[in-house]
Amino acid sequence: MSRATQQNPITPTPALYVALELSKDNWKLALTTSRVRRPRMRDVTARNLQAFLAEIQSAKRHFGLAEEVPVFTCYEAGRDGFWIHRFLAANGIENVVVDPASIEVSRRKRKVKTDRIDAVKLAKLLVRHHEGEDVVSVVRVPPLEIEEERLLPRQLKSLKDLRTQITNQIRAELFLHGVDLDPRSGSFAKQTFLRELEKARQWDGKPLPEGVIFMARLHWDQYLLVEAQIKDLSQRQREALREARRGSESVTHAQEVAARLTDLKGVGDIGAYVLSLEFFSWREFKNRKQIGALAGLTGTPFQSGTMDKDQGISKAGNKRVRTLSIELAWLWLRHQPDSKLTRWFHDYVGRSKSRVKRKAITALARKLLVAFWHYLEHGVVPEGARLKSLTSAEPAA
Repeated sequence: MSRATQQNPITPTPALYVALELSKDNWKLALTTSRVRRPRMRDVTARNLQAFLAEIQSAKRHFGLAEEVPVFTCYEAGRDGFWIHRFLAANGIENVVVDPASIEVSRRKRKVKTDRIDAVKLAKLLVRHHEGEDVVSVVRVPPLEIEEERLLPRQLKSLKDLRTQITNQIRAELFLHGVDLDPRSGSFAKQTFLRELEKARQWDGKPLPEGVIFMARLHWDQYLLVEAQIKDLSQRQREALREARRGSESVTHAQEVAARLTDLKGVGDIGAYVLSLEFFSWREFKNRKQIGALAGLTGTPFQSGTMDKDQGISKAGNKRVRTLSIELAWLWLRHQPDSKLTRWFHDYVGRSKSRVKRKAITALARKLLVAFWHYLEHGVVPEGARLKSLTSAEPAA
């Protein structure tokens, strides 16, 4: 520290820092003005917004702060979502939503944890964050229209998972009696299943027990309901993209981005819509590293002394995008055999075994996301890639 700095220390701008520890029935507030000042603890009823604002004003009087002093708040991302963030912003309060996984924790075998301790710690981290320290990761809050629009593809994915769960239940119940009805073989067609169930016989030629048939029919009714909902949501999604391709005035920016992605051969409606809503329609990327990090597809080195190893991808980003990008990478190899990315994959893998292929497909997924970003932001078609509307695309510059 220089002599001038010692004689004229920098005085921090007065501010009120508030950390919210949220629960279903109660919000615990930790209010302070600096990292060294003991926070003032207050409780308010959950979602009692007027009581919360009253505590802000009371804290300003308690700490002797002027009315116009800025207020900085934070809370952990979780079940409450982002409506609290929007409420705070509407009242002139600067808020950050903190990624819980980025908060440092004690490595002791047993640690003390209470809402009060968590709120105090979060308040100190908030002060350090506004002082410029890199102590927490801040969650990017999506626009309200994006948050509403991405409910459709997320629910569609949940329904497909539920459908798989139901079919597995049916197959497991029947397999206990030596009967195997595989949905992939057409046994789960609308009219086929019940006929197959009636004709099914146990090892000794006897019909299935009535209890087994009852449970199979019960799960079958659930399967039909879920299947109908999947078809309805899929139709809604396809219709939204068709409207975007027609240039309709009612389409959203996310639908336009998804429609552009589907111009690339190998990228379907579902994948394009998810990538648009989760990634490309509202997030701003500065470089390729940010794209890989947000998808959780970057490496995780572990180095200490002479030990230096790679722990694999971080898996710290958007799980939906990460899973989808792997699927799209395999589809890219099939539908874009002449692209530069496909040639890179085959040159890297050669005649290697499956372990090398798994590493290579992960790397290809990361490269593919970067290529999509260049395509959408800068109009650069991936080198050697083909568009659905054309027989081939010009190589990228």
